[in-house]
Amino acid sequence: MSMLKIEGLTAGYGPVSVLHGLDLEVGEGELVVMLGANGAGKTTTMRAISGLIGRQGTIEMEGVNITKWSPDHIVRAGIAQVPQGRGTFPELSVEDNLLAGAYVRHKGEGVRDDMERWFDVFPRLAERRAQKAGSLSGGEQQMLAIARALMSRPKLLLCDEPSLGLAPLITQELFDVLGRLNTEEGLSVLLVEQNANLAMHIASRVYLLETGRIVASGTSAELSADDSIRKAYLGF
Repeated sequence: MSMLKIEGLTAGYGPVSVLHGLDLEVGEGELVVMLGANGAGKTTTMRAISGLIGRQGTIEMEGVNITKWSPDHIVRAGIAQVPQGRGTFPELSVEDNLLAGAYVRHKGEGVRDDMERWFDVFPRLAERRAQKAGSLSGGEQQMLAIARALMSRPKLLLCDEPSLGLAPLITQELFDVLGRLNTEEGLSVLLVEQNANLAMHIASRVYLLETGRIVASGTSAELSADDSIRKAYLGF
């Protein structure tokens, strides 16, 4: 079953069209990676799925057309996004950021239990639970952004370049967490990345995006075996 199915997606900003008839699918329990250079349309795709910009075409979540839904309704349907550049609330504490991520849930729905769970996954956040998010390191802010998105108990997690500006060890730690959530808990993930080598190690399938169009797709092994694709798009 498809968790997310996109057909003929077009989107952009004002008169400028960025996506041109995009087709993309994330199966239930899949971790799908979308790769592409800066300006290829990766972030625009994520914003279009989340309802943050105008879009045309069809976006389905578990077979239901959500193309015209509001961002709030889309979150309630089970899609959470970790935006590029973290997007935490800098003046709020770590705890309050996590509570904000659970705004679509009732307070009695195990919100505090979930908070402690993510503190266990990210111990550095537990140590800084009363600290303002804006005072955290870049890696800690990215951990917080991921944990905050997970507080809504999503079925599909959208991650937009989680490795941006982070040290390799922190990036590896974050990717390990995403991989475990996918393999052990069946969380569906759509991951946008420029670190192709690392991302492809945890991917079920990969899409290559160029100037708003999908130019290739397949498993990591299939794309890595194609010399022309590997040299032009994957950088190794």
